[in-house]
Amino acid sequence: MNPSRSYKIAVLVFIKNDNGEHLLMLRAKPPNLGAWSPIGGKLETSTGESPFECAARETAEETGHIVTPEDLHLFGMIAEKAYEGDAHWLLFLFACKRPIAALPPPMAEGRFGFFSRAAVDALPLPATDRSALWPIYDQHHEHFVALRADCDPTTPLQITIEQITPDPLPPRIRSNNT
Repeated sequence: MNPSRSYKIAVLVFIKNDNGEHLLMLRAKPPNLGAWSPIGGKLETSTGESPFECAARETAEETGHIVTPEDLHLFGMIAEKAYEGDAHWLLFLFACKRPIAALPPPMAEGRFGFFSRAAVDALPLPATDRSALWPIYDQHHEHFVALRADCDPTTPLQITIEQITPDPLPPRIRSNNT
């Protein structure tokens, strides 16, 4: 029988600078302590915050980079079961369409760095980021994909694609005017 676990809802935001390098945070707190990952955080569910609002808020709080929901592209959603053997996570993955100008200062949650996509692979990353998150980004950051992952540390990582939009959405569907 599976133990009861809490369910956490969060966002990750992939941001680049003008040179196309990815902004990552070396995490100073769990989860992912000591590993590099995109910025992000938990939704404020008590206020009814949307994933887009959360991504814009977390971007401002962690980096000082002010973006609006229109500056964000939701490219993925992944349900992680038993992440690190602890909680379940529902993650909304965003690509920020506005580049960040400078490296943010260090904060309590960690310090920042800019890395080319090739350099990211040589960094200490969370295991699921290396095997799942970055390949998802590489393949789908201009599209949309919904996945689920069984992250139980006692079994091999299993990822299932639940839905995929192979082509970018047509402009008329992406517009706020329709």
